[in-house]
Amino acid sequence: MAETIDRTYEIENAEPLLLFGFNDVYLRKIEGAFPDTRVVARGNRLHLRGPEAELDRILRVVDELVVILNRNGTLTENDVATVLDLSSVRSGQRVGGGADAILFTPTGGTVKAKTTGQTQLVEAARGQDIVFAVGPAGTGKTYTAVALAVSALKSRQVKKIVLCRPAVEAGESLGFLPGDFRDKVDPYLRPLYDALEEMVPREKLRGYLDQNVVEIVPLAYMRGRTLNSAFVILDEAQNATGNQMKMFLTRIGAGSRAIITGDVTQTDLPNRRDSGLIQAREILEGVDGIGFVDFGKGDVVRHKLVKDIIAAYERAGEE
Repeated sequence: MAETIDRTYEIENAEPLLLFGFNDVYLRKIEGAFPDTRVVARGNRLHLRGPEAELDRILRVVDELVVILNRNGTLTENDVATVLDLSSVRSGQRVGGGADAILFTPTGGTVKAKTTGQTQLVEAARGQDIVFAVGPAGTGKTYTAVALAVSALKSRQVKKIVLCRPAVEAGESLGFLPGDFRDKVDPYLRPLYDALEEMVPREKLRGYLDQNVVEIVPLAYMRGRTLNSAFVILDEAQNATGNQMKMFLTRIGAGSRAIITGDVTQTDLPNRRDSGLIQAREILEGVDGIGFVDFGKGDVVRHKLVKDIIAAYERAGEE
């Protein structure tokens, strides 16, 4: 059995009342996730007792919550739960009864990271303002990104969600389709609607869309805008040109975050090298505040044959 030790930790650069929650509700949630420990707050000091490894993990959780509090000006129960879940992923253990949870669905289910790639995307999105999620179809890149956006909206980290994708291949030629603007673009944006409808009650989603709290638009309609306090997702980014990618990235304003998803092997552009997703990695990798997460065949969460299909096409490409 691990030796029990005592430790005192002083909270700096954060308001303890906001960090610990009303009546220490967040602190109790942290303590409950580590049943072999005791955590007591006195002023801006934490007094901890328990196994050293557990105390180290608690302090890492507290440090991450301080970062979130300073960034957003507030903490939510969802923030605390997510940081605890990520802590459990790193340690290889499950704590708090819902490891990897991102949000709860209207039907009572839980959206959670199911693969290594999805877990890395959740971690990257909490630590970076712009994250590129790159990998094959069926790995849950878009679904996880939308879940993170909805979670951020629910916890008031952002004021709106903007989801976009190139509408028709790279050219976005909508004129030949029948109907009004929405009729023309809906078929190309349907996957984004599908994800949202699983995570937000239908009536609330309709209200969000009517009030532009949630926007789903073709990439071309992003030009000229500045998006503040928004969670922005660019899906199917392999079909954005270099200029379109630069245009999208420079729309991001104060307090905003972005996730860009795509599969560089499925670009519809005439020349693969014109893909803004490929160029972005060459230009932006290593820039502070921008992260890249690579998904692989092991992250596929669709039909079991999808992994085999991807592998077969990869072999054919090599040959």
